[in-house]
Amino acid sequence: MTDWIDSGRTMVRRHFARGLPLRNRTGPVMTPLKLALAVSLSVAAISFAQARDPDGRYANSPLKQWFDSLRSGKGPCCSDADGSAVSDVDWESRDGHYRVRLDDKWWDVPDEAVITEPNRVGRTMVWPIRGYQGITIRCFMPGSMT
Repeated sequence: MTDWIDSGRTMVRRHFARGLPLRNRTGPVMTPLKLALAVSLSVAAISFAQARDPDGRYANSPLKQWFDSLRSGKGPCCSDADGSAVSDVDWESRDGHYRVRLDDKWWDVPDEAVITEPNRVGRTMVWPIRGYQGITIRCFMPGSMT
């Protein structure tokens, strides 16, 4: 009896003993590499989830606590996204809903993303999250539109 079989192609492959497939040749080596990659991605995700003031320039701002406490129906504003001021020409209110222009495209602001507490800064602010499917608005705080 032979332990060689015809694979149906021009190459002949070695038959596996007892019908068990051989392990992937890189199996024992790839497992630590996959683990290292998973750990690296986890560390990167955690570092991005930390506070969004990496250089501490806003640490002494009198509005820091207020910004940190801002929440919309979609969650805390400053936890996952950097807020930015929006010019009056880059946002509008139509039929009771808001729209904002980001990256030269108009985006509808979900009703649950609108912050309803008084705006202490006075300027319109938006907290966009950019992903592979485009932009989602985490929080939106309308200004005075003056």
